[in-house]
Amino acid sequence: MKFLPSVIENIFRHAAENPDKLCLADLNQALNYGQMRDACAGLSIELSSRGVTKGSYVIIECNQSVDYLVSILSVQLAGAIPVPVEQNAAVSRILELAGETDPVLFVSYRYPDELQHIPYLDIKEACTYASAADVNVFPVSDDVAEVLFSTGTTGKSKGIVLTHSNDIAIAENVCFGVEQKPDNVEMIPMPTSHSHGLRRTYANLCNGSSVVFIDGVMYLKRLFKLMDQYHVTAMDLSPSMLSIIFKLSGDRLGDYADVLDYIQLGSAPLAEEDKQHLSKILPKTRLYNFYGSTEAGCSCLLDFNKMSGKPGCIGRPAVNSHFIVVDENKNEIESSPDKIGFLASSGAINMREYYHAPKLTAETMQNGFIYTKDVGYIDEEGLVYMLGRKDDVINYGGIKISPEEIEAIVIQHPAIEDCALIPMEDPLTGQAPKLFIQLSETEEYDPKEFRSWLAKNIDQNKQPVRIETIAKIPRTFNGKIIRHELKECS
Repeated sequence: MKFLPSVIENIFRHAAENPDKLCLADLNQALNYGQMRDACAGLSIELSSRGVTKGSYVIIECNQSVDYLVSILSVQLAGAIPVPVEQNAAVSRILELAGETDPVLFVSYRYPDELQHIPYLDIKEACTYASAADVNVFPVSDDVAEVLFSTGTTGKSKGIVLTHSNDIAIAENVCFGVEQKPDNVEMIPMPTSHSHGLRRTYANLCNGSSVVFIDGVMYLKRLFKLMDQYHVTAMDLSPSMLSIIFKLSGDRLGDYADVLDYIQLGSAPLAEEDKQHLSKILPKTRLYNFYGSTEAGCSCLLDFNKMSGKPGCIGRPAVNSHFIVVDENKNEIESSPDKIGFLASSGAINMREYYHAPKLTAETMQNGFIYTKDVGYIDEEGLVYMLGRKDDVINYGGIKISPEEIEAIVIQHPAIEDCALIPMEDPLTGQAPKLFIQLSETEEYDPKEFRSWLAKNIDQNKQPVRIETIAKIPRTFNGKIIRHELKECS
């Protein structure tokens, strides 16, 4: 099935063909495709009456609900540009985005006094219904679909401008990559204010599948209740969420081995130990590890239930993606495990630009490619490997050390709850590996025993020179290690 030019237009098509089919659900409500279409039609008319016009900006605060997605899509249907913000974002964060985009409306479930100068619409009262006949104009491919402001590991917020054609190309990467079926029901606990969860939702809506939202995985009774209630057949998780499920429920996911068609994971590297454990309890489920960024999302994937034993491998490029490896000057090279470079990708998934940042755009995008700081190579089979970020890979006396490779080993020690490897200055070698460890609350830690264990499991030329215990490894909402904080405290 060929997708139409925008997510909202695909929803209208599915509503015409299967109006009674489940579209979106959360803890409090569910909408079929017919109801979803009518809700978006009604709210888009209401938004227009409130001054929302083509090209204007609307900040929408996520609350991981059906109403939130209706708001996002209705803004697009009105021709405007949604700017998602994280749930319970600090007022300073909202003011920052407002200063950047000059929104005509703030859609949320709260209205702090500091925002009284911005017109407001209550997200829970937003859904008004109208006939689909009242809507006859849809967004076109080159229109801006949304601006996603990052909250990355550097602490600097960048606005990524995405068009409807970007969203559709990424939806195709996800849909075809995981072999989505129309009858799939996918649970998405990942925040839909950010690219990962939002794009998985878009893919399902373009495909005519169903989505069930839940706010994270900490309340496992709710999660499993919703899985049973809506007969969930797929899940979208971050590595940190998978770890939480393992720790709080043991092998409970294994109870769904005959039900789960696929699980897709992304947003951060997945530990080899968790890959192996998930494969063990879900031997027949397709298990995908996605690689991508907000700038070029869902660009490479690996079904690690079919292809195991390849640490660092992120699989093959998705249908709308092409990868090359380049040197420091952005010249393409023939890469190998012994000749690594920087990953770059091209395709319709690539963002239009960074918001109001032409210099940064020019530095990142050239010749149709987005150039990353991710170090890696492509092997003879066409498989892509990612070893880490340029600033993270440690050059220890000429030996290149991937932090993710060492961390995946260290985390297997029973006394280690979490860990992170960073470069530290060394007078002889320039750089040396330093390991931060967060200790388990239930297991005893013996430094001498740990050193001995490292010697047995990690090559001698990759051993940490220094080990430091820390109360908690700093991570972003989706599990990425905030390495610059660790470097600053070293």
